[in-house]
Amino acid sequence: MSGPVVKGWCPGAYRPMMSGDGLVVRVRPRLARFTGAQVLGLCALAQRHGSGVLDLTNRANIQIRGVAEADHEPLLQELAALSLLDVDPGVESRRNILVQPFWQAGDLTERLTLGLLDLLPDLPALPAKVGFAVDTGPAPLLSEASADFRLERSASGLILRADGSALGRPVTEAEALPALAEMARWFDARRSPDHRRMAQVLENHALPEGWAVEPPLAAAQTPQPGTHPTGALLGAAFGQIDAAELSDLITDDTALRVTPWRLFLLEGAELPTAGSLITTPGDPLLHVDACPGAPLCPQATVETRELARALAGTRTGSLHVSGCAKGCARARPAETTLVGREGTFDLVPGGKASDLPRQTGLTPATLLSGAF
Repeated sequence: MSGPVVKGWCPGAYRPMMSGDGLVVRVRPRLARFTGAQVLGLCALAQRHGSGVLDLTNRANIQIRGVAEADHEPLLQELAALSLLDVDPGVESRRNILVQPFWQAGDLTERLTLGLLDLLPDLPALPAKVGFAVDTGPAPLLSEASADFRLERSASGLILRADGSALGRPVTEAEALPALAEMARWFDARRSPDHRRMAQVLENHALPEGWAVEPPLAAAQTPQPGTHPTGALLGAAFGQIDAAELSDLITDDTALRVTPWRLFLLEGAELPTAGSLITTPGDPLLHVDACPGAPLCPQATVETRELARALAGTRTGSLHVSGCAKGCARARPAETTLVGREGTFDLVPGGKASDLPRQTGLTPATLLSGAF
């Protein structure tokens, strides 16, 4: 049997990806924030054109799944009407910007992100998965999230850090974006078809002098669900949100901020007292990553989420249940990784879905019995 097909790109709005249940259309917010009207519009679109759910991605985007090909163009028109679509498809595909989600109006994070949005059309045409992180809150929150160019704070101020380097380049706010553009050109001149991400390029090329001299501040703990100073921080098992349930929590005044941790913030809201959303810290499902699996993904040969839900809390540490060796739900190692292959599971302790397994041919019954 042939291995899974690695696309080399993520779905977007203009360029959706076909899955087992239809097209996957990714919506990229600006400043990690949707207005209340935009959230209500997305919920309605997911119910009208999709499967009725919204997916939170590990790049802090929202996806509408199950879109019929004939519905794609009408969906684009409605996303544009909600101001959620760039006129230029090229700019839309480049807008891979992770933003520290707890920014305040007028602060450094907002200023840098708005400047980066303006800069995007002038940057080189970078590989599809290349992204940026504006992580300039009191302490880094996005260190474990996927990004190639990172703006962070250091003990002395602001740094620009290439992913894969422990140290960054000190910059002032005025220097930050010109320095980022310079780094993007440096990366573009050295990347190759086999080295399309910054960390891969750094395996073969040293950064210029002065670009790796100062460490970022120590990373903060990943936030947990619960009451937040600016609203309610809620979790979604496997990043999946029922659109009808979410719409019941939203008014035109309730903005929503997305994160790469399967959490989202409802500004000014109270914690819901019922429903499927996660509201308490330490919920075992927040330590479990699972892709949609079969039959929703044509690359997968196993169902994933039912097993992942059953195993949540039964293993020490993080658990990743992947439908195939691509490992889309989690790029980094987990304490326990289960990988679907030809209808059964391989076990990779302390590794990624693409790593060599210690055990193969495990059935769901064996896994649920704990005999692994």
